[in-house]
Amino acid sequence: MIDHSAFKRREQAVSPEVQDTRPILIGSVRLAFRQRTFGGGGNMACDSAIDIAMKNEAMRIAVVGTGAMGSVYAVLFAEAGHDVWAIDRWPEHIDVINRDGLKLTGFTGDRTVEVKASISVDDAGSCDMYVLATKVDGVGQAAQAIAPLLTPAATVVTIQNGLGAAERICEHIPSEQVLLGVAQGFGAQMMGVGHAHQSGMQMLRLGELNGGMTDRLQRIEQVWAQAGFPVKAFGDIEQLIWEKFICNVAVGGPSLVSGLTIGELVASQDWRPVVMGCATEAHNVALALNVNVTYDDPVAYIDAFVAKMPGATPSMRQDYENGRRSELEAINAQVSLLGQRMGVPTPYNDTICATVRSMETSL
Repeated sequence: MIDHSAFKRREQAVSPEVQDTRPILIGSVRLAFRQRTFGGGGNMACDSAIDIAMKNEAMRIAVVGTGAMGSVYAVLFAEAGHDVWAIDRWPEHIDVINRDGLKLTGFTGDRTVEVKASISVDDAGSCDMYVLATKVDGVGQAAQAIAPLLTPAATVVTIQNGLGAAERICEHIPSEQVLLGVAQGFGAQMMGVGHAHQSGMQMLRLGELNGGMTDRLQRIEQVWAQAGFPVKAFGDIEQLIWEKFICNVAVGGPSLVSGLTIGELVASQDWRPVVMGCATEAHNVALALNVNVTYDDPVAYIDAFVAKMPGATPSMRQDYENGRRSELEAINAQVSLLGQRMGVPTPYNDTICATVRSMETSL
């Protein structure tokens, strides 16, 4: 049993209004000679990757951080006819990709595709688009490596959990060349070297780091859409980063500590108050920072989020179970840090942080 007195529970305001979080599909969803079924039972006919290549100029794309989510990006872009480089610091993974191809199974089908792979982005050279799929603590080093290769026409798309990635990237790369991505309901995990398994793909939201809608943003949106991603461009990406962040906070630390999937967490009499307490604290911090969140009820928001992929295991727990330190400092710890700065109490997140740090001392 959990000692809930450690969390100093507070009453949570509940609003009857629940945001509709169903994904919107932008553009055609395509996979090479394959039909794909998205959640909800709807079959969508797909054009071939050859059609895409004929209609759209192929891009040179480097996916930096080709772990679970990076593998999803690399496979779909390669199938769409782009010249893809998979960049990762895991040498055995890179060796297998170069020898046997990159294998992706699960949500969008089972297949193995041929991509170039290296431990150094220097081998990819100057690209049209760099997709940063590292952990938050790795984006600064990745941006530093990319900077000498970056042409004025190139775009860097960064997609991370947690907060702080943009600031680290902009120490090395001009902000006007950076797009922020929010992957909502994208689930994946590594099954072994050269093999990622995908469990979901609801919506990728893209936005300019400096805000607003631009021709570049809309062009990149179409590149992702034509590769098979459900994607939409937004003028205010900060709001979306925070809404995804609140989901990460709710299930990340609690899943690591409990060993439960996100569906098991919210169904648990012991853990549901912890999950919702973490989410509510993050929501309160966002309001204190004047972030324009689009919902009033964090409990209903988290319930709707979890209902779409109840069997998912958050990346924080995956990291811990694979002997790596989690992204605690970019996720739950940010709530505690910002809460202290803004005068917002965060007992649930404080307790989760203390517990995770204790658990990770042995790593």
